[in-house]
Amino acid sequence: MDIVGDRSFVEIPGDKTHELPPLLIRAKKIVNSLDRTLEMAGDIVESEEMIAALPLDENTKLDFERRRMDLALNLVEQYMNLVSHWQWGDSILEWIRQCETTFDTRTDLRRLLRTDVWPHAGRSSFVTLLADKHIQPEGVPLAEAVGLRLTFRQPPPLACFSNQFLLFLNSRVAVSAYDTWASLSPAPVSSLPPERFSFQVREY
Repeated sequence: MDIVGDRSFVEIPGDKTHELPPLLIRAKKIVNSLDRTLEMAGDIVESEEMIAALPLDENTKLDFERRRMDLALNLVEQYMNLVSHWQWGDSILEWIRQCETTFDTRTDLRRLLRTDVWPHAGRSSFVTLLADKHIQPEGVPLAEAVGLRLTFRQPPPLACFSNQFLLFLNSRVAVSAYDTWASLSPAPVSSLPPERFSFQVREY
């Protein structure tokens, strides 16, 4: 076992670089109708009383509609980011599954994921490997992206979320989900040495 700072790394015999399956990232956001999404955001703004009740005079009514639209657009932006991050998490979990299959078929890698062997790696080790390779979704930590996918099997429509979740809570929920998932592997979990692995990142 190699130790660098406060991190331990599994030992892999030889000096061969192991090729892992490509990480396939969906480039297009899976939101069916932007107009419908904006309409749902407007409903959230009103139902959760994010602005005062509809005024009666015409001048303030125009200002009300403008502020309502601004808030709705903000919610849509938060939701679109959430969907994008969920897609990253979905791709990462599928990639981890493929990597586990790859490890299982190679005698020199198979033992690295066995929990009865020390040191051993875990599923979270693959997320750490992505970070060590400087692979990062824009605007969100890898753990949060994976945590969102762990929380939602499919991204729910915007109408299912509260404004509090979109604006304040989704990050905490995602991190909690990731930490719980990562802790399922018996500690201590070691890292995979990044210089010993290579893979491609592709959009589709």
